[in-house]
Parts: sequence; structure tokens; C-alpha cells
Amino acid sequence: MSAVVGVVRRLVAPLSRTRLFRRVGPTIMPPLERFVTWVSRGRVQISGLLVPSLVLHTVGARSGEPRDAPLMYTPDGSGRAIVAGSNFAGERHPAWTTNLLAHPDAAITVRGTTMKVRATLIGDDERDATWAIIERQWPGYRGYERTSGRVVRLFRLQPVR
Repeated sequence: MSAVVGVVRRLVAPLSRTRLFRRVGPTIMPPLERFVTWVSRGRVQISGLLVPSLVLHTVGARSGEPRDAPLMYTPDGSGRAIVAGSNFAGERHPAWTTNLLAHPDAAITVRGTTMKVRATLIGDDERDATWAIIERQWPGYRGYERTSGRVVRLFRLQPVR
């Protein structure tokens, strides 16, 4: 099965970097992800069919209201998740990254299981190594950073008890 997923990733990854996807993805994907997540009670995400995916539960930086964001994540090999604020290569950081900077204590749901996490912004000294880990899972993903013209915020999500 993992060989099939690998082939599909290699075929779909270039499509996800096209201008068309970057233009329509932010409009189409979030509501579609929310619908599928709602129908499956959090057990299935569209992006999860290709890459490990989670729903990040944060507190709004300004509003203080609960916020949810379906995201791709990369396991770091030490029981933690890495998430990248690529925002479909948009010129602005996604709101969830600002929420994590303001409130690093959050939660994630992975395949229907929710756990508390603490988010840490990955520093400049670790960025290249972290991008290498991410790109082993999704080749060319760092291209979003180059296209966006900004430094994409990378976070490590550490489970807490």
C-alpha cells in the first residue's frame, strides 16, 4: 500500500504546486475538508488520503475563540508533528500560525483521536533540516516558500500529558 501512496504522491505533488491549484485550492479545499471531516466524524480527511493529516485546534490570537485548521503534517521521528504555514503559497501567513504564536498550547485530532500539544516555532538553525524531513514526505513542498516570497513558519507540535 505504501508503494501506491508514494506513486500517487509523486504524481499529485507537482499538480499541487501549479498556479491553478494555488489559486483555487484556498477556496475549494477548506470547505471540502470540513465537510468530509464532519461526515466522517473526524476520522477521514481528503489530504489524509495522500499525506498524514491532522486537525489543529487553536485559540484565536485576537478573538480568543476556538479555531480549527485541517493540515498536512510530517512526523519528525520522535513522536512529534511538524506543520508548515505554507497557506497555498499565499503572501500572508495563515491565521493558525498567528494563533500558535499567541497561544502555543493547542490540541490536534489525528484519525479521530484528540491530544493536547505544545507548539514551538522552529528556528533558523533547524529550518533546512526540517524542510528536508518534510520534503521526504512531499517532494518540492518548500517551493511554496519560494513562491510566497515570505519565510514560511514551521512549528513542531509536542504531545503533552
